[in-house]
Amino acid sequence: MTGSVFDVQRFSIHDGPGIRTTVFMKGCSLRCQWCHNPESFNGKAELEYFTGKCTSCGRCAAVCPEKAMVAGPEGVRWTRELCALCFSCVDACLNEARVRVGEEKDSADIMKTVLRDMPFYKNSGGGVTFSGGEPLLQIDFLLEMLKIAKDNGMHTVVETAGNVSEKSFERVIGLVDLFLFDLKLMDRERHRTVTSVSNERILDNLQRLDKAGAEILVRIPVIPGMNDDDENMEATAAFLTGTTSIRRVELLPYHNMAGHKYAGLGLENPTKDFSMLPTGKLDALYEILRRSGMNGSPG
Repeated sequence: MTGSVFDVQRFSIHDGPGIRTTVFMKGCSLRCQWCHNPESFNGKAELEYFTGKCTSCGRCAAVCPEKAMVAGPEGVRWTRELCALCFSCVDACLNEARVRVGEEKDSADIMKTVLRDMPFYKNSGGGVTFSGGEPLLQIDFLLEMLKIAKDNGMHTVVETAGNVSEKSFERVIGLVDLFLFDLKLMDRERHRTVTSVSNERILDNLQRLDKAGAEILVRIPVIPGMNDDDENMEATAAFLTGTTSIRRVELLPYHNMAGHKYAGLGLENPTKDFSMLPTGKLDALYEILRRSGMNGSPG
């Protein structure tokens, strides 16, 4: 079984308990305006071009079969519309100015890489995390890797934004030890404005997982001017206290570090005017969660 993956990150400590390996899968059904992984949007392989690393040597133009890259006195001109994504230029570039993002990988091969670090997982209480993008969009591929992980006694985590079929959750729930479930906004129309979709299916899936007894850590990316108001956090707390067992919430402060990725993919950067969270804001939002009885903590 193969699927589209854009990174396999070993020794990760931010995607679940202990030391983990995180498998980043391509494809996402949301378009959050603050996303720091725009390379996950498209489910297929893409080419990133970082102009700051380019020395205009012309090696890419010399190997491009479509003449999408033309070397001239002012450097290399690239016409994206002509590019056939053969990635010959990636192999030719000596400066990593051109980078392939995403590749079809075999589930067994990926898990061989994951299994290399079993001693670290056992000693730290870690394991494997499947992230993205949205891993549940590649449900058969994900299912194969989860089965291999559980056959080897490994702790499993799936990070999800919840905007997938409920049947996808039903297929994996018995193989997932912890869901990292991202919540963005409680107001349906505000959610649609900043992510391109309504939150109705997302909230329904979260409630279903909760009723099924799944272990869930709710994670909320806090974006200045988007969802950092007290009203939204109070509505979030009210919704979560109405669930059966969800009591763990983690707030993720926004960081403006993805601009070069948007530029590399030829995408408009929606984050360019975003600001960082004011000092003390995260603590104030955590206090709203704690007053509601939620275990709001940064870890």
